Amino acid sequence: MKISLHDNIIILRARINLTTGLNMKVSNITWKIGGEAGYGILTSGNIFSRTFSKKGYSVIDSIEYPSLIRGGHNTFTARINSGKIFSLNKDVNILVALDPETIKLHQDEVMYGGYIIYDGTKYEQKEINNTRKDINYISIPMQKITKEMGADEVIVNNIALGASAALLSYDLEVMKTTVKDVFKKKGLKIIENNIRALEAGHKYVRERSKAKAYDLEIVKPLSRLLVTGNDAVFLAAVRAGCKFYSAYPMTPSTSILHSFAAVEDEFNIVTKHAEDEIAVINMAIGASFAGARSMVATSGGGFSLMTEGLGSAAMTETPLVVILCQRPAPATGLPTWTEQGDMLFAINASHGEFLRIVMAPGDPEECFYLTGKAFNLAEKYQIPVIILLDKYLSESHFSCEKFEFKKIKANRENLITKDKNIEDDYKRYKNTEDGVSPRTVIGLEKGVCIVNSDEHDEYGFSEEDPHNRRLMTDKRFRKINTLIDEIPPPKRYGPSDAEVTIWSWGSCKGPILEAMNVLNQNEKKVNLIHFTYLYPFEQDIVEKYIDGTRKNVVVENNKTSQLSKLINMNTGYRIKNKILKYSGRQFLPEEIMSGIEKIE
Repeated sequence: MKISLHDNIIILRARINLTTGLNMKVSNITWKIGGEAGYGILTSGNIFSRTFSKKGYSVIDSIEYPSLIRGGHNTFTARINSGKIFSLNKDVNILVALDPETIKLHQDEVMYGGYIIYDGTKYEQKEINNTRKDINYISIPMQKITKEMGADEVIVNNIALGASAALLSYDLEVMKTTVKDVFKKKGLKIIENNIRALEAGHKYVRERSKAKAYDLEIVKPLSRLLVTGNDAVFLAAVRAGCKFYSAYPMTPSTSILHSFAAVEDEFNIVTKHAEDEIAVINMAIGASFAGARSMVATSGGGFSLMTEGLGSAAMTETPLVVILCQRPAPATGLPTWTEQGDMLFAINASHGEFLRIVMAPGDPEECFYLTGKAFNLAEKYQIPVIILLDKYLSESHFSCEKFEFKKIKANRENLITKDKNIEDDYKRYKNTEDGVSPRTVIGLEKGVCIVNSDEHDEYGFSEEDPHNRRLMTDKRFRKINTLIDEIPPPKRYGPSDAEVTIWSWGSCKGPILEAMNVLNQNEKKVNLIHFTYLYPFEQDIVEKYIDGTRKNVVVENNKTSQLSKLINMNTGYRIKNKILKYSGRQFLPEEIMSGIEKIE
C-alpha cells in the first residue's frame, strides 16, 4: 500500500518529537485505555469522549469487553479530530495501561513516537514484553497516589485520564465539568475525589515527566450530540409515537430497553421486560392490534425465536418495528462483539412468502431518521419493518449534528379511529387496488372483525379456497407497487467516474468513507454504493450502477458476502472482488485501503 504525503509528514513529525521532546501540533488523536473489568474503563472513556465532544471536536469511540459476568480484559478506544471523521483508525497515539496485559496485547497498536501510560510501581519492567524503543513509556505511581489521597484504587482511571490530558497540552476545566455530570448521583465526595485524581495525573506529567507530546489543535466550540446507534433509535421511536416497547435483555440491544424504562412514565409508554423473545413479539403484535405503535429489539438469537411471531404479524397485517442488533453467530457465538451475519436471515425470516422492509443504517443520523420512517411505513402498509444494526453501531458513540426532530412526524392517516369513517360492510382485509386494507383501532362498534393466523377471506374468516388464497396473497404483495416508490435508492458517495466502486451496507459505511478520503487523495478514484434499504431490492437502479463502473468490490463484516448474494439473486451479476472481515471486530479504514490496493 502506498503511503500518502500526509502519512509521511505525521511519521516525520513523530520522529522529531521522539528525539527532541518537542510538542507536535496535531489535529487527530486516538486514545485507548485498557485494563481489568471493574477499574472504570467505560467511565473514564465516556469522560474522555464527552469532554472533547463538548469542545467541538469530532469524536468516535468503541468499547470492547468479553462476555463474562465479572473480570476479563476491557478496552475503550476514542478518536478525536478537529475536522470531520467517519470511523476509528489503526494507530493509537496514547495507550493507558491499567495492567500489564494491556501493554502485552496493545503496544503494537501504538504509532511511532506514541505514548504508553502505566504504573511502573505496580509491576516489574520485565513484565512489559517486547518493549519498543520507538515509543515513550511514562510510568506514574498511580496506586501510590490513590493511597495518599485516601481514595479507592479504582480511581487510578482518572489519574491516567488527567495524565492523558497533560500529554495533549489540554487544561482540565471542561473535563472537570464532565466528571461532575458523570458522578452527580454519586455524591459530592466521589466527585471531589475524581477531580483530585484528574489533577494529580495532570500535575505529575506536567511537573515530573519530561514528556511533551502533542499540542492539540484548537477548534471552534460547537454544540454536538454524542450518541450511540441505540440512543438514536430510541430517540426516534419516542418522537415517532411509540407507545409500547417490549424486549428481553440481549447484548447489544439492551440499552434500548434501559432507555425506554427511564422515560416510560414521562412519555406514557408501556415498557415491558418479558420472559422471552416469543412473548416479546406477541405482546408487541397485541399492542399494535389495539392501535398503539409498538417496537421490539433483540439480537440474532432472540430474533430466531421471534420468527413465528413475525409471520403472524405478516398474515394478520399488523404493523411492527423490529430492531435486530447483530453479533457473531451461530448459537451464542461472540455475544459482545460485532458482525453483519443476519442480513439474509432478516430478509427471509419466518416460513412462507410475505412483504417486509429491511433497513440498515450506517451511522446514528441514519439510525434516527430511518427509525422514524420505519414506524410510518409499517403502519401505512401494515407490514413488519426490520432495522439492522450491529454491536459496533449499537454501542459506539459518535459525535453528530443535533437531530432535526421536526423531520419525524407520526403519520397515522391510515388508522381509522372513529365509527363514522368505517364503511357499513367493513372488511378488514378488503381487496383494494393498492393492497392496503382499512384498519381500525379496537373497540369501535362498526369495526368488529375476526383476526387470526389462518389464511382468510376479506372479512377475516378462515378460508382454504384456492381462488381466495391467490386473491389474498396477491393483495398483500400488491402493496409493493406503491411502497417501492417511497424507498430511496442506494446512495452513491464519491466521484461518478471512479475506477473502483465499493458496495456495502450498514456500519461499514464509516470506515469506507474514511478510506476513500485517503485513496482519492492518492489519485485512485474510488466511490461507494451504500444500501440503507436492503429489501425490497431495487433491481433496475442497482443494474444501472453496475453498468457504469469498471471494477466492483463488496465490503462486509461477514464470511459469505451476503450482499454479493443478494445482488446476484436479483440482477444475475456476480461481484468477484470481496473484502470481508469476520473476526468479531469492525473494519478499520487501513484494512479497506489495503484490500483496494490489491484489486487488479
